[in-house]
Amino acid sequence: MTRSTARHLAIQLCFASAASGRSPATLAEEFFSDEHFATLSAEDELYAELPKGKYLDYILRLCSLVVDRQEELDAMIERHARGWRPERISRTALAVLRCAICEILYFDDVPAAAAINEAVELDKRYDDSETVSFVNGVLGGFVRETENDKLQEEQT
Repeated sequence: MTRSTARHLAIQLCFASAASGRSPATLAEEFFSDEHFATLSAEDELYAELPKGKYLDYILRLCSLVVDRQEELDAMIERHARGWRPERISRTALAVLRCAICEILYFDDVPAAAAINEAVELDKRYDDSETVSFVNGVLGGFVRETENDKLQEEQT
């Protein structure tokens, strides 16, 4: 399994959690059961390998952070969405944005450029080119603001 595959599964789990209101831990228990995952493997190569070890830990940590910090993440998305409120953004794009911003903020081993690139590539699987450009723009604005804030803190 790769980090990209784990990220993709995390986005699906975050999407499902937001849609159902159920916790990522509960959904993961069902979703990553041997029986359920085996049925999915025939549908898509994404499900070829059941996440274990560090990949499962990464998925669960990312999803838990997204749920725990959803209001904060949505506020950041709204600030950079230029007039788009999170309720108007597709659920898939919102899951992608939340995960990418969460990775940038809380995962030291994920460079911002990698998080943006992965988010854009993943969103291409689900949304049209206009939405993909929107995701790229929101994340680019967020990173620019974050970098400017860090520079100002260093100067004071």
